[in-house]
Amino acid sequence: MLLSKWKTIRLSNIKCARRLGRDKSTIGRELERNRFKDNISADYIYEPLHAQYVSEQRKQRAWKAKHPLKNKDIYSYVMEHLREGWSPEVIAGRLKIVLYPDNPHWWICHESIYQFIYNPSYKEKFEKPLYEYLRRKQKRRRKREGRKSQRVRIPDRVSIHDRPKAVNQRIQPGHWEGDSLVGKGRRSGLHTEYERVSSLTRFERMLALTTAEAIKAARRIFSPLPDNLRQTTTWDNGSEHTNHQDLTETCGILVFFADPYSAYQRGGNENCNLWIRYYFPKGTDFNQVSDEELADVEWELNNRPRKRLQYKTPQEVFDLHLRGCISS
Repeated sequence: MLLSKWKTIRLSNIKCARRLGRDKSTIGRELERNRFKDNISADYIYEPLHAQYVSEQRKQRAWKAKHPLKNKDIYSYVMEHLREGWSPEVIAGRLKIVLYPDNPHWWICHESIYQFIYNPSYKEKFEKPLYEYLRRKQKRRRKREGRKSQRVRIPDRVSIHDRPKAVNQRIQPGHWEGDSLVGKGRRSGLHTEYERVSSLTRFERMLALTTAEAIKAARRIFSPLPDNLRQTTTWDNGSEHTNHQDLTETCGILVFFADPYSAYQRGGNENCNLWIRYYFPKGTDFNQVSDEELADVEWELNNRPRKRLQYKTPQEVFDLHLRGCISS
């Protein structure tokens, strides 16, 4: 838009380049490649929408020109053997031997064949989708690379199945469920805890996603509580929970671990995390969130009536149990 405006008032390419922080030759190439000739005035005009359209069309043509299957012999060979059930890797390997053993310029890799198979622009050109010729017949490709789940070894891990049966009945206060909420870039987070009887939610800031920070945050949650209200907590299997024994030694609370990929076993905590995400969506940098904001959100969650509590608030129910512990 700016370039078009400046050229309308006949600003030189050098001045345009200085304003945009580009070389003058870049401006010259842009004008030369994307302008058009006005039939009435016979002048060359640079118009932003037309320039964008021409640029996108050029990209499409360049992609098609470079596509390995532009060669008719390669195309025929690939299609013939796809229909015979050959895998793209086998086809690419045989191409080097059969068609072009002495011309590496025309060799292609199996990834190029996969891109051809899953290119949406070819869907209507064949009797059936090309992925159906593959052994797995997958409609969508699985990611070739990416982060693989790592099994975390937690020393002295105690399974949720060894947890006292009374915890499942939700009649005895002092049993919690915990997890970590990840902040932006995994450089910050919150350690959250959910009390199973009262539905009370507590969370504390983690300056980093480390086991030391997780234990510090958990201590800040549990240390002020009487022993009867910090009996057990159930965590997931994240690497930040490997030093759970430190929490048991300092706060006397027993830590159990849910089964892998079984978030339902900590359903209350998962639900409270969803509510916290309502206020702090994914991508939030918790290092930029003030203590007052965190306290306000925690207060609001704990002072909202719950149907499960006969419309009492979690704070009211928890305070009732707290007074009982103090009086006893």
